[in-house]
Amino acid sequence: MKRFLFLFISIFLCISITPSFGMEPASITGLWWNQEKSAQIEIYESTGRIYGKIVSLKEPVYPSDDPLGMAGRPKIDRNNPDPLKRKRPLVGLLILDAFRRTGDRTWEDGFIYDPKNGKTYRCRMTLDTPNTLFVRGFIGFSLLGRTTTWTRGK
Repeated sequence: MKRFLFLFISIFLCISITPSFGMEPASITGLWWNQEKSAQIEIYESTGRIYGKIVSLKEPVYPSDDPLGMAGRPKIDRNNPDPLKRKRPLVGLLILDAFRRTGDRTWEDGFIYDPKNGKTYRCRMTLDTPNTLFVRGFIGFSLLGRTTTWTRGK
């Protein structure tokens, strides 16, 4: 009976401990499409933090019916509340700033900038699957926010 109990405990410990050895934490670095598939964002790590910038746009120039007369010109950060930043091109614009890993599949304490309205929000990111990232921007508390789903690019 003692051998059976010892064998049972040994097998249980091996099964419960083994998966944690040699497994790398999930990574979100790489190329991602936003939910609307209108922009591709490169997420990268620098100095132990996670950042993201727009690397391509589905429609990189303003359409012919642009109300501000910028038809055919590259899109810029024209909704930024800071007038000095309104001429920055959207391609290359940093939109994810200073996230830190808080779990195997979560990154928090960062900010996301929305060039559509020129606002910056606190943000949390959760890797749902290797190719699906939940990005939650919020004001104050996480309950007061919106989650979008990004998909890994190729």
